[in-house]
Amino acid sequence: MVVCFIISLLIPLYIAYRLYQHFFPYPDINPKDKYVLISGCDTGFGHTLAIELDKQGFNVLAGVYTSNNIITLQNKLSPKATVFQLDITKHDDIDSAYELIRKKTNTLHALVNNAGVGIPGYIDWITLESMRKTMDVNFFGHVAMTKTFLPLLISKRNSRVINITSVAGILAAPNLSAYAASKYALESFSDCLRREMYRWNLRVSIIEPGFMKTPIIEGVKKPFDNFWKELTNDVQERWGKDYLNEIYDGPGKNIFIKHAEDPMKVVRALQHAVMNTNPHIRYRPGLQSSLFFYPLSMLPAWLVDFILVKTDTLNFIPASISKQLKD
Repeated sequence: MVVCFIISLLIPLYIAYRLYQHFFPYPDINPKDKYVLISGCDTGFGHTLAIELDKQGFNVLAGVYTSNNIITLQNKLSPKATVFQLDITKHDDIDSAYELIRKKTNTLHALVNNAGVGIPGYIDWITLESMRKTMDVNFFGHVAMTKTFLPLLISKRNSRVINITSVAGILAAPNLSAYAASKYALESFSDCLRREMYRWNLRVSIIEPGFMKTPIIEGVKKPFDNFWKELTNDVQERWGKDYLNEIYDGPGKNIFIKHAEDPMKVVRALQHAVMNTNPHIRYRPGLQSSLFFYPLSMLPAWLVDFILVKTDTLNFIPASISKQLKD
């Protein structure tokens, strides 16, 4: 009874607070002489964010993975922007970026950890090499970037680190073991960083989008036969070709991927985290993240399991299920 009473008080207070934020937003900062470092600017969120922040007057420092993309992006930015090659899994690249930036400024206003990869696969057949690659890019690379540039960030108050995670960082779905693990790790790293650097007034924001129309989900997959040949014989026998083919084609049938949202929703959230005087701790841009995945993550685990696993409509079962021993 007491719990229900407290909840009935908190809900209207929360709604009133959000309405107040909407109608009386905090002002944006003055972008003059403020440097923003962004990784993964070849395509997607990072590419668009670099362009938008450059228009706003920030000094954009854009890292791209492929050197061929340097001139392409530089041509879209003003002369004061700097585009350079950056592989966040290579310490030499990070050190070179630090030396380049250190010659321009002693202070960073923001570090946007955006670079990322998405390699799907069940735990039983995704390779350790693929899992390590995912963790290297989506987690350890961002940790290395943060640790390297932390001195330039805390040289002034109200600087910020902005980490792009995912709804996969709060809700682990089948076929996303490596990706979800890397995003869960980045979520907890972000929370620790925010709490540890509280005295320095370093702002740490986390962006948790759902499926967006970006190259990471629009990329062309290799043919199923190529995927099948890469699997070990025991995995092929255990799961069977029909079942694996259905799993492999699953993303194309996924309702959330089919209705992936406008990536500008994420870019706007990133802009707010960079520009606003009072950035949020967490952003959930888009309807998928805010209205479905986040509420779903708050439910009891058994119920989430039922929704994500036991309501599947696969036409096949793993080939070796019939051989499984029973008590």
